[in-house]
Amino acid sequence: MATERITVRNIREILRLKWVNKMTHRATARSLGISAGAVGKTVGRARAAGLKWEQVAKLDDQLLEETIYGPPKAPTHGRVKPDPVWIHTERKKVGVTLELLHLEYLAENPGGYGYTTFCDTYRDWLSERKLSMRQNHVAGEKLFIDYSGKKPRVLNGDTGELEPVELFVAVLGASNYTYAEASYTQKSHDFIASHVRALEFIEGVPGAPVPDQLKSGVIKACAYEPTTQRTYAEMARHYGTTVLPARPRKPQDKAKVEVGVQIVQRWILARLRNRVFHSLKALNDAIWLLLDDLNNRVMKRYGKSRRQLFEELDAPTLAEVRPERFVFAEWKQAKVNIDYHIIFKGHFYSVPFSHARRAVELRATMTTVAVFFLGTRIASHARSHIQGSFTTDPEHMPKAHRAHLEWTPTRLISWAKTIGPVRRNHGHPNP
Repeated sequence: MATERITVRNIREILRLKWVNKMTHRATARSLGISAGAVGKTVGRARAAGLKWEQVAKLDDQLLEETIYGPPKAPTHGRVKPDPVWIHTERKKVGVTLELLHLEYLAENPGGYGYTTFCDTYRDWLSERKLSMRQNHVAGEKLFIDYSGKKPRVLNGDTGELEPVELFVAVLGASNYTYAEASYTQKSHDFIASHVRALEFIEGVPGAPVPDQLKSGVIKACAYEPTTQRTYAEMARHYGTTVLPARPRKPQDKAKVEVGVQIVQRWILARLRNRVFHSLKALNDAIWLLLDDLNNRVMKRYGKSRRQLFEELDAPTLAEVRPERFVFAEWKQAKVNIDYHIIFKGHFYSVPFSHARRAVELRATMTTVAVFFLGTRIASHARSHIQGSFTTDPEHMPKAHRAHLEWTPTRLISWAKTIGPVRRNHGHPNP
């Protein structure tokens, strides 16, 4: 079977998640929408090439790809099948993971099965025994994300009608500490902005946000290999975390937030049902006031409030939130025109002329437009909303074009004066 070749961007992200964030093969694969086997092969190739994360961060995309993809190894035969009974027995010991057991299996059986087949063998054995595993939520590990089916409403000042808005809910796995807010839509810009405010509310960054597979966060829904939306993944990198979408039709993956949504509906929405809000801000002010009451309420099951559990369990394990807020950006594929400009929203922006006719990527915020080639930024401009106009950096122009640009009308008049007056008759100078 041919080696699965992945994008250069995924190569870099695989190595970051594995070496910096210490994630498992399967979690990394689910976050990036690739197979766990591809993750294992990429990490193996990087180690074989003697790479460290500090080196990977400095390599450009082309050199990184050339370094990672050497000639593939010849397939091996006569491999020993993993023993599921041994796996199951060893997993009961403290700190033992499937990844560790796979490494020990390979040490005893060089050329053995890959990580995916190893895990599938064990899970097939478990399913035959009709065993199920209870979810244990590790402190600071996951922040579960969902929207409420029941929606609050805001008064439209133009129509006088109450219009439904979205209710975003985020719940930490270990403590049940809850965040909620209203937004106009579930679209990407609102979805990501709600994430940013949720992280600021809990004053920390969990190991992974776990969203349902809605289109704002996941552009390709899949049980094992979902593809995270580009800007959503960029937001996760900004805060040093990673997105781990819940599997479709697997309610146990998001049971925590589904219960959280019901509690928000009962203890916040129900208490606001008779109030009229004239703006989204007024609605959120009311939600956040009741949210404090919800998190301070003692839970009968635990004898403690969500806030107390948060301070004991989650807060000490969360990573620090970067002081620089993530800025939402829109990504777009483009091709540089022959005049070394690209177009975005009807405006033209220059890039270095040597990139004419090449495919590039645009990253546009409300204030800037940046252009990337093979992962390297080659141009950056202040964003303009003037349709049909041009923003051109003279440094992007060929030398001949710059020289032509320098001959302004004022310069031409000044040059003409250096020649002197000319007679109308036969073109001879005046005496």
